[in-house]
Amino acid sequence: MQVFSGIKVLDVTHVLAGPFATVQLAMQGAEVIKIEAPGDPDQSRFAGADPALNAEGLGTAFQTQGAGKRCLSLDLKTAAGRAILLQLAAGADVFVENFRPGALAALGLGAADLRAHNPRLIHCAISAFGAEGPRGPETGYDLVVQAASGLMAMNGTPKTSPLRLGVPAVDYATGMMAAYAIAAALFRRERTGEGAEIDLAMADVAPLLMASGVTGYLNGGAEPRATGHALPGVAQGLFRAKDGPVAIAANNLAQQQRLFAAFGRPDLVRATREEAARHRDADRAELEAMVAARSIAEIARILRAARVPVSPVRSVAEALADPQRAARGSFARPETGGPVLPLTGFLLDGAPARHAFAPRPAGADTAAILGELGYSAEEIARLSEAGAI
Repeated sequence: MQVFSGIKVLDVTHVLAGPFATVQLAMQGAEVIKIEAPGDPDQSRFAGADPALNAEGLGTAFQTQGAGKRCLSLDLKTAAGRAILLQLAAGADVFVENFRPGALAALGLGAADLRAHNPRLIHCAISAFGAEGPRGPETGYDLVVQAASGLMAMNGTPKTSPLRLGVPAVDYATGMMAAYAIAAALFRRERTGEGAEIDLAMADVAPLLMASGVTGYLNGGAEPRATGHALPGVAQGLFRAKDGPVAIAANNLAQQQRLFAAFGRPDLVRATREEAARHRDADRAELEAMVAARSIAEIARILRAARVPVSPVRSVAEALADPQRAARGSFARPETGGPVLPLTGFLLDGAPARHAFAPRPAGADTAAILGELGYSAEEIARLSEAGAI
């Protein structure tokens, strides 16, 4: 049995962080119902690399976090739509939303309203800056939070900073943190029977991506700056081989000793961290010359044999073609077929999670879900005519 089998999740989220959270639960067996406004579904449905899929409302940006979810069209601005949501919430385990703080509460659909119908409900609200504080009412996306959090100022080189990370890392990290918070709340509920209210801010997650730098500043005043590839160690960073760049991460003294020995320069092996630090600039210049005289393949062969972390700088296409990805089962089609999608970053009992079924069109399961709630075909037709679904 999957971890979250029997858990029902109402997903009233859009774009990335919220949907990425709920797809983690779906991959572990939760029944996730994605709720979207009729005629105005999740904007990510129309974004991605394939124009034809975008036109269908199944763009790759949506597919990334849309698989394994049933799709319900529901207009929460109508009384009938709100009544249906309250009915669903009464039988749900988890409710996830990422609207501006207070937006759903203004419709009578806030955490207090939903938990009045279901005290065991886990309510997770995701926002840019959180429900509390002077910036709570503001909206924001990954780009804004990267700028506001200091993350952009740490990225790049002294000449190119501030620089946006090449991926929406705060969105993805927030989604994973939300899934973790929900799992923790569900675990507590098993012990106590109590539901929970989770207030999760992207701006609170962003500092966790630079935790050591933030900790250094808070406990000594050393503000982290953009350094590019200039890491402090003798053999840490990006080096230029004969045929391109190569990343070397001999982070500890033992690895540095093995590296210089493998390159035939035992005279550069230092006995202590202090000695290595004193000779850093000269030893690094020697290492740069040794790397420059060799090909990437030769460097990788030598350093892997010496158990020193090393990698060529690959394109995304090259990285995905690595046999390690297939061995780990990092990507797969849903069990019923569909697009190849990323899975969880871990194996559970030796196996990765799987998507149960492919991403669904907006509203594809509306009639079925309402039928399960006891609505007749005539009632469903009337709701459709009224624009509530």
